[in-house]
Amino acid sequence: MTADINILKTKLDSISDWLEKELSSIRTGRATVTLLDDVMVESYGSRGPINQSASINVEDAKSIRIVPWDKGVISAIESAITKADLGVSISADSDGVRVRFPDLTTETRELLVKQAGKKIEEAKIRLRNERGDTIKSFEKLEKDGEISKDELKRHKDDIQKMIDEKVRAFDERLSVKEKEIRA
Repeated sequence: MTADINILKTKLDSISDWLEKELSSIRTGRATVTLLDDVMVESYGSRGPINQSASINVEDAKSIRIVPWDKGVISAIESAITKADLGVSISADSDGVRVRFPDLTTETRELLVKQAGKKIEEAKIRLRNERGDTIKSFEKLEKDGEISKDELKRHKDDIQKMIDEKVRAFDERLSVKEKEIRA
């Protein structure tokens, strides 16, 4: 019985981790290296994350400097960032690549806020699905006579409290992300 609650906790934590990764990939007005996490670079006949080909450092609030360990992959890095369509400007020189984050327009900021809201809603849907699956497993245990109706009700209440707590945390995270985007 408690294994199902522990499994649910693990799944809820994985949804939180997924959401955090998704939100970190949404641009704000400031330079952030996490925006490049999903950029894959073709080098030495294989594709890999950009951070496996170069060091990445924030130079200032509006730019990132990427210095590859092998200067021969500078054009591959530049190409990969261009293909990722991140809304940034890219300039390459003999030592590496500089990524500049342009100022966001009001319209772009609103689109990014909507995008963050969609990610939060997607996470909430995943929470509700997990809640439903877990409750079904407890209902089956009650139907099979392994737990009482009172235990079923207690588990349902515990599950709902866990979901409500995550939803509150997601709403707070959205509020923080909106402030970052609008700043």
